[in-house]
Amino acid sequence: MSTENEEVMMFTKAITRKPCRALIDGITTAMYDDATPVYERAVEEHDAYVATLKELGLEVEELDADERYPDSCFVEDPAVVMERCAIITNPARDSRNGEKDEILPVIKKFYSDDQIFFIEAPGTMEGGDVMRVGDHFYIGQSERTNAEAAKQFNEIVTKFGYTSSTVPVTEGLHLKDFVIYLENNNMLVSPVMNEQPAFKDFNRYVVEPDELYAINSLYINGTVIVPEGYPKTQKYIEDLGYPVKLVDTSEFRKIDGSLTCLSLRF
Repeated sequence: MSTENEEVMMFTKAITRKPCRALIDGITTAMYDDATPVYERAVEEHDAYVATLKELGLEVEELDADERYPDSCFVEDPAVVMERCAIITNPARDSRNGEKDEILPVIKKFYSDDQIFFIEAPGTMEGGDVMRVGDHFYIGQSERTNAEAAKQFNEIVTKFGYTSSTVPVTEGLHLKDFVIYLENNNMLVSPVMNEQPAFKDFNRYVVEPDELYAINSLYINGTVIVPEGYPKTQKYIEDLGYPVKLVDTSEFRKIDGSLTCLSLRF
């Protein structure tokens, strides 16, 4: 589905959570890097990330670190937020499942009870598998997000005028590691996602194998935040006409973390 006539998304708020010391025990496929993250550096990178969101005009609700959950700085996974409702997901891994309970109080600051919904077992979902394009959501079917969750998600969002469809995730962790929407009909994709029929009508840039991590760039109100160190992808985004801000996320990369997963934006 092409969205050239869709209204471009504008964000005003974000939720983030500080990295915890247990970050070094975060789940990883070692897809990008098999080193152990350095906690102090991760904190510095996270501070710079939050500062960049603020520079781009977002009010950021910063949550304290939670040592019980090594991956809890990846706040995008336990919830999916939009203008009309919020969905608390049901993370698949035991070490992450409790994060959904910890994100709920802050979600309640911004949404009334009748706007908050829950993915129920046997459905499992993580927000990294949910990509929004206009009022449509592409849901990655992955090891973390199953068909039952996609069905529940669709039943919720269609009540509010949104639509959804599913696409297979056949590589790595989450959908948004391999395809990202930059608004204005532009997408960054992996070679595998470039073959996905669902994305055929978009203007797709196939990111080169040595820069796959840069697919997870983050569009915020006309600017694109790009991970530092991927010059070919950076140049392509700049050539499309977007202002770019570079942010170093190399410590999060070691545990498969990237730009979108470090915040909830709405």
